[in-house]
Amino acid sequence: MNRFVAAERALRTAAPHELLDAVRRVLTEQYAARAVELFLADYSLAVLQPVSELPHTAEPVSVHNSPEGRAFGAQQPFVEAVRDGCVRAHLPVSVRGDRLGVLSVTLREEDGAPGLLDELGEIAQVLGHEVIVAERDTDVYLQARRKDRLTLAAEMQWQLLPGRSCARPEYELGAQLEPAYAIFGDNFDWSATADRLLLYVTNGMGEGIEASLLTNLAINALRNARRAGIPIEDQAALADQAVYAHYRGRCYLSVLMFDFELATGRAKVVDAGSPQLLRLRDGAVEHVTFEAQLPLGMFEETDYVAQEFQVEPGDRLVLVSDGVHAVASPKGEAYGDDALARAIQSTRLLPAAEVPRAVLRELSGHRGEPAPDDDALVMCLDWHGR
Repeated sequence: MNRFVAAERALRTAAPHELLDAVRRVLTEQYAARAVELFLADYSLAVLQPVSELPHTAEPVSVHNSPEGRAFGAQQPFVEAVRDGCVRAHLPVSVRGDRLGVLSVTLREEDGAPGLLDELGEIAQVLGHEVIVAERDTDVYLQARRKDRLTLAAEMQWQLLPGRSCARPEYELGAQLEPAYAIFGDNFDWSATADRLLLYVTNGMGEGIEASLLTNLAINALRNARRAGIPIEDQAALADQAVYAHYRGRCYLSVLMFDFELATGRAKVVDAGSPQLLRLRDGAVEHVTFEAQLPLGMFEETDYVAQEFQVEPGDRLVLVSDGVHAVASPKGEAYGDDALARAIQSTRLLPAAEVPRAVLRELSGHRGEPAPDDDALVMCLDWHGR
């Protein structure tokens, strides 16, 4: 049997909680691996957490200044020399552009390690798919991602998310929430078909568990309408009714919604509240405004109207919640469009998946406080076109 096929079969037949044991065993038997370790990115994208016996028995490694982090950030294999004539290959573990972590494999250089990179990289991709499937049945990988305990509100919010990045030939997407372990109201969602991409950035009012409950209701109302094949303006109207029926106007939720046509870049937009859009085109950043409409659930039976928008190949769209553009410095100065534009310019060479975290790091420098008093969301869309 081909050894790659053997590795793939071992992963597909392993128990959900035993994927690391399975990949260790098959890489040792088929590839003469000396050591195998799986690292998963934590919720804040600051460290790579080792998957091992819980509680964790190994130290996490930095995303920013480690060999594992180099492979994770570049999404390319990275090989380092280690002692006794061995090399360690760090292989990105990702699924359709969603960066999960890194598989590190130590091999003897004389066993042909450099020539195995493509094959080992494919095994890492198979492992990524199996981790995603296994998370339906075990908490091992979700627990391994945590360097701190999540608040209950954050637990609910992270469970709503589609992922943190994705990629197709027409576009690349990345998004991040902060504070990662204590978010409550901000959220994002996306869904793609053969012809369309739908994006949602939401910002629920309130704090803690109440904000999370509001966002859960609104996101699921939007998904319910979307999955019924309803246009985005009617999705907004139905979600508005669901939120108003429950809260009677006491609580409401802001949302910025896009429905992109992949073949042409034409989009329909519903702007219902505080999330904002900045566009990087031909080296210049501009704030794109739409006709403001009422947040979801503020009043009974609000009608929503979709506006037209055109995106061009090479455009970068950055969507932010009010926890980004309205956050104040210690002197009371709002972050605002100018600072956001500088942050977007300074990150223009980064891939879309890296931009949200980089912008949020710049935001923390402006805020000047260790802990924010509002959660913040950044989403980046790079449009390539068809």
